[in-house]
Amino acid sequence: MARTIAAWPGRLLLSAKLQVRLTPSGGADRIDGVARDSEGKPYLKARVRAAPEGGKANAALEALVAKALGIAKGRVSVARGAAARMKTLEIEGVGDADLVAFIRKYEDTP
Repeated sequence: MARTIAAWPGRLLLSAKLQVRLTPSGGADRIDGVARDSEGKPYLKARVRAAPEGGKANAALEALVAKALGIAKGRVSVARGAAARMKTLEIEGVGDADLVAFIRKYEDTP
Protein backbone atom coordinates (compact mmCIF):
# COMPACT_ATOMS: atom_id res chain seq x y z
CA MET A 1 0.00 0.00 0.00
CA ALA A 2 1.45 3.33 -1.04
CA ARG A 3 0.08 6.79 -1.51
CA THR A 4 0.71 9.30 -4.27
CA ILE A 5 -0.30 12.94 -4.34
CA ALA A 6 -0.11 14.67 -7.71
CA ALA A 7 -0.83 18.28 -8.54
CA TRP A 8 -3.47 18.92 -11.15
CA PRO A 9 -4.41 22.47 -12.16
CA GLY A 10 -6.51 23.78 -9.29
CA ARG A 11 -6.58 20.58 -7.19
CA LEU A 12 -4.58 17.73 -5.67
CA LEU A 13 -5.18 14.16 -6.72
CA LEU A 14 -4.75 11.50 -4.07
CA SER A 15 -4.19 7.89 -5.05
CA ALA A 16 -3.27 4.70 -3.26
CA LYS A 17 -1.76 1.45 -4.46
CA LEU A 18 -3.07 -1.96 -3.45
CA GLN A 19 -1.58 -5.40 -4.08
CA VAL A 20 -4.02 -8.07 -5.26
CA ARG A 21 -3.55 -11.75 -6.10
CA LEU A 22 -6.10 -12.51 -8.82
CA THR A 23 -7.58 -15.87 -9.77
CA PRO A 24 -9.22 -15.50 -13.19
CA SER A 25 -11.93 -17.94 -14.33
CA GLY A 26 -12.62 -18.40 -10.61
CA GLY A 27 -16.33 -19.16 -10.86
CA ALA A 28 -17.44 -16.03 -8.98
CA ASP A 29 -16.58 -12.36 -8.61
CA ARG A 30 -15.50 -11.94 -5.00
CA ILE A 31 -12.78 -10.94 -2.59
CA ASP A 32 -11.63 -14.02 -0.70
CA GLY A 33 -9.68 -12.32 2.06
CA VAL A 34 -6.27 -10.97 2.92
CA ALA A 35 -2.89 -12.70 3.00
CA ARG A 36 0.60 -11.42 3.72
CA ASP A 37 3.72 -11.65 1.59
CA SER A 38 7.14 -12.73 2.87
CA GLU A 39 7.75 -9.19 4.18
CA GLY A 40 4.45 -9.15 6.08
CA LYS A 41 2.75 -6.69 3.72
CA PRO A 42 -0.95 -7.37 3.15
CA TYR A 43 -2.51 -8.16 -0.20
CA LEU A 44 -6.06 -9.00 -1.20
CA LYS A 45 -7.00 -12.37 -2.63
CA ALA A 46 -9.66 -12.01 -5.31
CA ARG A 47 -11.31 -14.12 -7.98
CA VAL A 48 -13.35 -13.20 -11.03
CA ARG A 49 -15.42 -15.22 -13.49
CA ALA A 50 -13.80 -13.55 -16.50
CA ALA A 51 -11.06 -15.35 -18.41
CA PRO A 52 -7.59 -13.79 -18.60
CA GLU A 53 -8.02 -12.96 -22.29
CA GLY A 54 -7.98 -9.49 -23.76
CA GLY A 55 -7.81 -7.80 -20.38
CA LYS A 56 -11.27 -9.09 -19.36
CA ALA A 57 -10.09 -10.44 -15.99
CA ASN A 58 -8.29 -7.17 -15.19
CA ALA A 59 -11.40 -5.15 -16.06
CA ALA A 60 -13.53 -7.43 -13.87
CA LEU A 61 -11.05 -7.00 -11.00
CA GLU A 62 -11.14 -3.21 -11.34
CA ALA A 63 -14.95 -3.27 -11.27
CA LEU A 64 -15.00 -5.66 -8.28
CA VAL A 65 -12.67 -3.53 -6.16
CA ALA A 66 -14.42 -0.30 -7.14
CA LYS A 67 -17.79 -1.75 -6.14
CA ALA A 68 -16.39 -3.02 -2.83
CA LEU A 69 -14.93 0.43 -2.10
CA GLY A 70 -18.10 2.20 -3.23
CA ILE A 71 -16.35 4.30 -5.86
CA ALA A 72 -16.59 4.67 -9.64
CA LYS A 73 -14.85 1.88 -11.52
CA GLY A 74 -12.94 4.43 -13.57
CA ARG A 75 -10.99 5.33 -10.41
CA VAL A 76 -9.42 1.84 -10.15
CA SER A 77 -6.81 0.66 -12.63
CA VAL A 78 -4.19 -2.08 -12.90
CA ALA A 79 -0.91 -0.17 -12.63
CA ARG A 80 1.44 -3.19 -12.68
CA GLY A 81 1.17 -6.88 -13.41
CA ALA A 82 -1.44 -6.83 -16.16
CA ALA A 83 -0.33 -10.31 -17.30
CA ALA A 84 0.70 -11.60 -13.86
CA ARG A 85 -1.28 -13.13 -11.04
CA MET A 86 -0.01 -10.51 -8.55
CA LYS A 87 -1.21 -7.08 -9.54
CA THR A 88 -0.82 -3.56 -8.26
CA LEU A 89 -4.00 -1.53 -8.43
CA GLU A 90 -3.93 2.26 -8.38
CA ILE A 91 -7.01 3.72 -6.72
CA GLU A 92 -7.68 7.42 -7.21
CA GLY A 93 -9.25 9.54 -4.51
CA VAL A 94 -8.72 7.05 -1.67
CA GLY A 95 -6.57 7.86 1.34
CA ASP A 96 -4.44 5.55 3.44
CA ALA A 97 -6.99 5.38 6.27
CA ASP A 98 -9.74 4.37 3.85
CA LEU A 99 -7.56 1.67 2.29
CA VAL A 100 -6.48 0.28 5.68
CA ALA A 101 -10.13 0.08 6.78
CA PHE A 102 -11.01 -1.64 3.49
CA ILE A 103 -8.27 -4.25 3.92
CA ARG A 104 -9.23 -4.89 7.57
CA LYS A 105 -12.78 -5.61 6.46
CA TYR A 106 -11.48 -8.71 4.63
CA GLU A 107 -8.97 -9.95 7.20
CA ASP A 108 -9.82 -13.16 9.00
CA THR A 109 -10.62 -12.57 12.64
CA PRO A 110 -9.71 -15.31 15.12
